[in-house]
Amino acid sequence: MLRDYFLNKVEDAIQNAIAEGKLGQMSEYTKGSLPVEKPKNPEFGDLAINVSSLARNAKIAPPMIANAIVENIADKADCEYSVIGGFINFRAGDSLLTDLLKEIYEKKDNFGRPDNIEKEKIILEYVSANPTGPFHIGHGRWAAMGSALANLLKFYGHEVYQEFYINDAGSQIQKLGRSLIIRVKQELGETIDFPEDEIERKNYYPGDYLIPVAKEFIKAHPQLQNDSTNVDTIDLQVYCDFAKEYEEKVQRDLLDKFRVHFDKFYSELTLHNSGKVSECVEKLRKSGKIYEKEGAVWFKSSDFGDDQDRVIKKADGSNTYLTADIAYHVDKLERGFDRMIDIWGADHHGYVARVKASLEALGYDPEKLEILLGQLVNLVINGNEVRMGKRKNMVTLEDLIDEVGVDATRFWMSMRNIDTTLDFDIELAKTNSDENPVFYVQYAHARACSIIRNAINDRIDTETGNTIPAVLSEDEFKNIISEFNKDRALSAVQDGRKLVLKLEEFKQLIKTSAQTRQVYTICRYVQELASEFHSFYNSTRVITEEIELTKSRLSLVWAFKTVLANALRILAVSAPERM
Repeated sequence: MLRDYFLNKVEDAIQNAIAEGKLGQMSEYTKGSLPVEKPKNPEFGDLAINVSSLARNAKIAPPMIANAIVENIADKADCEYSVIGGFINFRAGDSLLTDLLKEIYEKKDNFGRPDNIEKEKIILEYVSANPTGPFHIGHGRWAAMGSALANLLKFYGHEVYQEFYINDAGSQIQKLGRSLIIRVKQELGETIDFPEDEIERKNYYPGDYLIPVAKEFIKAHPQLQNDSTNVDTIDLQVYCDFAKEYEEKVQRDLLDKFRVHFDKFYSELTLHNSGKVSECVEKLRKSGKIYEKEGAVWFKSSDFGDDQDRVIKKADGSNTYLTADIAYHVDKLERGFDRMIDIWGADHHGYVARVKASLEALGYDPEKLEILLGQLVNLVINGNEVRMGKRKNMVTLEDLIDEVGVDATRFWMSMRNIDTTLDFDIELAKTNSDENPVFYVQYAHARACSIIRNAINDRIDTETGNTIPAVLSEDEFKNIISEFNKDRALSAVQDGRKLVLKLEEFKQLIKTSAQTRQVYTICRYVQELASEFHSFYNSTRVITEEIELTKSRLSLVWAFKTVLANALRILAVSAPERM
C-alpha cells in the first residue's frame, strides 16, 4: 500500500536523522505514532504526514523537523517529497503506479485481500426474526448489512459462520397458532374476527398474511373440508407448528432471493429442549451469582458492570429472554468460535451489558462478544417520510424488493453507518439516473465493459479474442504509465492518475472496514471510484490511433472494472456488463 510505503520511508528516515543528531533533542521514536492522510489540496501531493507532534521531544520547529527527515529519506527515485510547514508531502512516481496496475492484473478477484492476518473463526448472527410473519424493512437492513459484513470478513481472510437464531420458544408461537385458527374458521365460512379490544388484540397476529396459511392448512387436513365444526378438535400445537413452519419457509425463500445465505438456522426451542438453558442457570447458581427475591430468580449482573441485577426466571417459573440468550452465547463459545458478532436493533441496547456480564460470570471472556446496534429505516416517497404503520403498501421487505429490485435494496440498505437512521428514497432508488447511487455505480462498470469489448473487437487482438490482460506483455506493463503521460491532454493525465490512486485505496479500505466492522464504507468507496472513472472517461479518449497509448489506457479501464467488481461482490450487488 502507498500509505505503508510512504510511512516506512519517513519512519526509517526519522531513525536515521536521530542517529545523526539531526532532530534536536529527540532520542527515540515509536513506530506507528504518525498518521498518514490525504492533503486537502491535491496539488500538495498524494499523501501527507504531519510531524509537528515530534517537536515536543525534538525541541525544534516542525519545518526543521520535516526538512531533516526528508533529507534522510533513502532512495527518492521516482517519487517526490516536499515540505510545507510541519507536513511532509508525498507524490508517487510512475513505477509505483505501474506496479499497482500490475498487482491488479496478477491478483484479479483477490486484489485487496491482505497477505497475512491474524485469522479468527467468527460466528456472525443477524436478522434472527420471530417466525410469526413476513420480514419488515428493518429486517432487510440487518440482512443486507450482515451478509455484506460476512463477505467482507471472509474476503479479509477470516473464517465466518453465518447463523440465524429462530425465536420459536416463546408465547408468540401460541399467539400465531390461535391467530391461524381464526383465519381457518373464516376460510370455512364462519363469522368470526379478531378481538376489537386493543389489549386483547395484542394476543393475536391479525395480519392478512395468515390467510394463505389457512388455505394451505385446510388442504392438509381433509376433515376440515367445508366443515368448521372440526376446527377446535385439532390440537392448538398442530396449528402452531404448521404456521411456524410455513412462515419459516417464507422467510428462508425471501432470504435466498435477497442473496443472504445462512450456514445454520438455530432454533431456540432446541436450545431449551437440550437442557442447555437449565445448565446455565445451575452454573450461575453454583457460582453464587443468582439469588431469589419476590418469587423470581435474579442474576447479579451489577457485579459485572450492569446498572442493575436482572431477572432470569419469573415468579411463575418461566424463563426470561435473557436466560436463553445467555445459554445461546455460551453454546457459541463451546462450539469453538474465537469471536461472536451480533447485529441487534438499537432497542436491544440494554441487553449488551447483561449478556456480557453473564459470560464473565460463567468464566468466559466477554470481549469475545461484539454487538453492532443498528438504527431503523425510514421510507421516503416523493420527498416525504412515510410512517410504516400507516401505509398498507411496501410494509414488508418483499414488497420493497419487488418495487425497486434486489440490487437497489441491498445497496441502499448498506449505504449508511449501522448506527445511523437510514432514509430509503423509493422513487430515487428506481430511477436510471446519476442521482441514484446504485445505478451510477453499475453504469460505470457497464461502461468499462463496453469500452473493452469495443477495443478487443475493433482494435486490439482481433484474431485470438484474448482479454486485455493477455494483450499486455511484460515490457508493455513497464510503459503503461509513461505512455499514458505522453498524451498532450493534461486533464486526461490528471484524471487517469487520480483513478489509479483511487484504485490503490481499495487495499486500505478492506483492512479498515474489516477491522471496524463497517460496510457502508464500501458503498461510499464505489461511488467515489465510479466518479473518478466517469471523469476519466469524459476527459480521455481511450481507443486512439496509437496502439501503445490505447493499450495503456485500456489497462487502466480493465483495472477499474476488476476492482469495482470486487467491491460490489462484497456488497452482493451485481456488476452488469451491459445496461
